[in-house]
Amino acid sequence: MTRRRTKGQDGLTGDLFENLDLPGAAPEPGSGAARETAGQMLGVLDNWVERGWLRTLDAAFARFLWTEAPHSPPLLLLAAALASHQLGRGHVCLDLKATLDDPAFALSLPPDGPQVLAAAPAQPPAEVLAGVTLAQWRAALAMPDLVSEETSATGVAQGNTPLVLAGTRLYLRRYWQYEQDVREGIERRLARAAQLEAALPLDIAHAALDALFAPRNGEARAAQAARAADWQKLACALAARSAFSIVTGGPGTGKTTTVVRLLALLQTLALGHAGRGARAARPLRIRLAAPTGKAAARLNESIAGAVARLPFDTLQAHVDAVALRNAIPTVVSTLHRVLGTRPGSRRFRHDAANPLPVDVLVIDEASMVDLEMMAAVLDALPSSARLILLGDKDQLASVEAGAVLGELCDRAREGHYTQASRAWLEAATGERIDAAMLDVHGLPLDQAIAMLRESHRFASESGIGALAERVNMGDAVGVAKIWARGYEDLARLVCPADDDGPLRSLIVDGRVGEHGAVHAQRQGYRHYLDTMRATRPEPGATPEALSGWAAGVLEAHGAFQLLCALRRGPWGVEGLNRRVARLLHEEGLVDPHGEWYAGRPVLVMHNDYELGLMNGDIGIALELPVAAGEPRVLRVAFPAGDGSGGVKWVSPSRLQSVETVFALTVHKSQGSEFTHAALVLPDTYSPILTRELVYTGITRARSFLTLAVPEGRSVLDRAVLAKVQRASGLMAGLARDAQAA
Repeated sequence: MTRRRTKGQDGLTGDLFENLDLPGAAPEPGSGAARETAGQMLGVLDNWVERGWLRTLDAAFARFLWTEAPHSPPLLLLAAALASHQLGRGHVCLDLKATLDDPAFALSLPPDGPQVLAAAPAQPPAEVLAGVTLAQWRAALAMPDLVSEETSATGVAQGNTPLVLAGTRLYLRRYWQYEQDVREGIERRLARAAQLEAALPLDIAHAALDALFAPRNGEARAAQAARAADWQKLACALAARSAFSIVTGGPGTGKTTTVVRLLALLQTLALGHAGRGARAARPLRIRLAAPTGKAAARLNESIAGAVARLPFDTLQAHVDAVALRNAIPTVVSTLHRVLGTRPGSRRFRHDAANPLPVDVLVIDEASMVDLEMMAAVLDALPSSARLILLGDKDQLASVEAGAVLGELCDRAREGHYTQASRAWLEAATGERIDAAMLDVHGLPLDQAIAMLRESHRFASESGIGALAERVNMGDAVGVAKIWARGYEDLARLVCPADDDGPLRSLIVDGRVGEHGAVHAQRQGYRHYLDTMRATRPEPGATPEALSGWAAGVLEAHGAFQLLCALRRGPWGVEGLNRRVARLLHEEGLVDPHGEWYAGRPVLVMHNDYELGLMNGDIGIALELPVAAGEPRVLRVAFPAGDGSGGVKWVSPSRLQSVETVFALTVHKSQGSEFTHAALVLPDTYSPILTRELVYTGITRARSFLTLAVPEGRSVLDRAVLAKVQRASGLMAGLARDAQAA
C-alpha cells in the first residue's frame, strides 16, 4: 500500500486534530486542509500496520471510505479502521467510550509476538486521541453517506451505509445486522414460552422427570428438601417450557447427561401425549450439532453412553421404551454440515427460504459459536423449532467476532427467576429454588437459562477444580493460596528461556523439574512415541491390526498436551513447536528431517469435507510396516470422529492445511481433554492473557495440570484479574425490548 505523505507526517508529535474545529467539523469538502488532515490520519494507520498494531485490511477499509468520501473527518477514518480491527479481536463493534477510557486496548497493545520496527516513529493511540471527547467523536461520525444511526427506541438503522452507530457503539453494518438477527430470533422463541407452558401437561412432565431423575441413592422424598436443588432436573423442566433455552455449567457438571434426559423428556411428551390426542403421535425430529469436528466427535462418544444409561424401564409407563430409544439421536454433526456449506460462499444451503427439517436443534460447545454462525442458525431454523444451547459460559469465546453464549449467560449464576417461573419449576420438579435467585424484574431470557453447579469430574480435594474456581472468580489471592497449599494433581514449573532442562523433563516424561519423580500417570510425549514403536505391527498386518495400532497411538497421544496462550514468539506455538521438536530429536524420539516424519502430530486448520476432516482435528503421522527393501510409506491417522474408536487414514500429500502441534493454543484446545495438560505462560503480559483463557487451559486437564512459567516471572495474577469484555449490544437490545414489552 502506498502511503499518502503529508506535511508533518514524519515524526508526528502534536494533536492530529489541532487544525480542525471540533467537534467533528471538517473544513469545506475538497479543501486542501480537509485532505491533508485525513491523509495525515491515513499515514498514522499505515504506520500502525507496519508495526503490527493494525491489520492491513483495517487501514485499507479506512482508505476505501476516504476515496468514497474525501471530506471524511480524520476521527471517522480512525473509528472505521478500529471498528474493522475489533472484528479481528473478537469484538462485534468499536465501543467509542471504552476506547477513549483506554486507547491502548483498542489495538490490544502490546500485540501477540515481537513488534516490528517501522521506518518512522509511531504515535500511540493515547496520543492520537488526546483531548478528544466522546461528543466530538460522535459528531465526527455524523456523515449520512457513510454512517447510519440506530434509533434507540426501535433498534432500526435506515439506509445501507457501511457503518452503523448505536449509542457509543460503532459497527460494520454486516455485524450490526447479525446482532439484530440473533436478538430477534431469540426474542421470537422466548415469546412462545407462555404458549408452550400452557400446552405442556404438568402432571405428565412431573412423572417423567421423576422417572428420569430417580432419588439419589434411594433417598426418601423428605430427604430431598434438605439437599441442594438438582439443577440437572430443573434445567430439563426449564427447557421443556421454552423454544429457546441454554444449559450452562463448568467441566463435569453433566451438561451431556442433562440434554440426553431433556431429549427423553421431550420425546416422551411427543410420543405418549401428543397434544392429548390433538394429533397423531410422532417423534420429534432432533439434530445434534457442535461447532467443530473435534467437539462433535467428543459429543458422539459421550452421548451414546448417556442414552444407554437412560431409565427406559421406568419410562415404560408413559411411552413405548423401544420407540423412545429409537427417537433419541446419537449422531452428532458439525454446524457447517447441518446447515449445508456452499463452496466459495459465506452462505449456507439452509436459510429462511429453505429451513432445516427439524423440531429441535441442540448445539454443544456453544461458547465457540460466533455471532455470524448464530445468526445463520437462527435464520435456518423453522419458527416452530426449539433451539437448545449447551456450553460453559466461562470458557473462551469463539475466535471470530462475538461472545454470544457468554453474553447471554452473564446473569446465569444469580438466576433472576420470576416468582411465576419458580412456582412452575417447583411444581414440575419437586425441587426447591432458593429465594436469593428470585428477581421480580427478571428478563424473559433469564427464565430460559439454567446453570449446572455441581462438578462430577473434579472431586472436592482436586487442585485443578479449586484452581479453576479461583481463576474464574478473578481471585488472585485465592490462586496464590492454592499453590501454597499444594495438590497432587497440580504442579508449577519454571522454564528459563536459556535452559532446556526443565522443559525437556516436562515434555519428554511429564516430570516437574529435571530431577523430578516420574508419576505413573503423569505422562509426557515419550509415552505416545514409545507406544508407536512398541506396538507397531509386523509387515503384512491386516487393516484391522493397523487401525488398532493407530487407535492406541492416538489414545496415548491424548495423555499429554502442551498448551500455550500465544501463536508467535518464543513462548507461542511457533517457537515452542520448533523447540519441542528439537528436544525430542535430541532424545532420539523423533527424526524431524523433512516436513513429514513418524510421530509428527498435526492439527487441521480448516474444514476439509472431501477428506472428512474438521478444523481442530489432530492426527499422528505413522510409518506403516513394510517388507525389507520396500519404499517407506507414511500415512496420517486421525480419529474416525463418529465415536466408534475407529481410524481415518490420510496420505500426507492430501493434507493441504495442517501444522505441527506439539504445542497447541488454548483456543484450539477447546472441546478437548487431556490426562495431563501443561499450560505455558509467556514471560511478559499480553492482553490476550485473560482469566477466560487461563480457566479454559486449566480445565483441559482431566487428571494433572502443570503450569509452566518462563524465567520464574509469572503473569498469572495479572491474567486472573483481566476479564474479557467483548464489545457488543446484544444484551442491551434484549433488555431494551423486554422493558418496552
